[in-house]
Amino acid sequence: MDLKNFMPDLEDVVEDLGIPGVAAIVLLPVLIPVAAGKVGKPLAKATIKGGIVLYEKGKGVVAEVGETLEDLVAEAKAELAETGAGEVAEVEAAS
Repeated sequence: MDLKNFMPDLEDVVEDLGIPGVAAIVLLPVLIPVAAGKVGKPLAKATIKGGIVLYEKGKGVVAEVGETLEDLVAEAKAELAETGAGEVAEVEAAS
């Protein structure tokens, strides 16, 4: 098998692309990071800002849920204490 059949001739490629095409291929590794920096950096910063805002809102929600849960636990303990004292008195009276 001959590799010439699989590999295009460099002269044919240059002729087909022309000077602008070859220049684009040569400059592409330089232009992509520059373009990504101009677009990617603001996009990354916007994503980070959104994450910070969501985190701060989430902290507030978690704090509210925690307070509500603490209130419910305290109420449940108070009810158990009242019920427990009443049940102990009933058991002592029945004996």
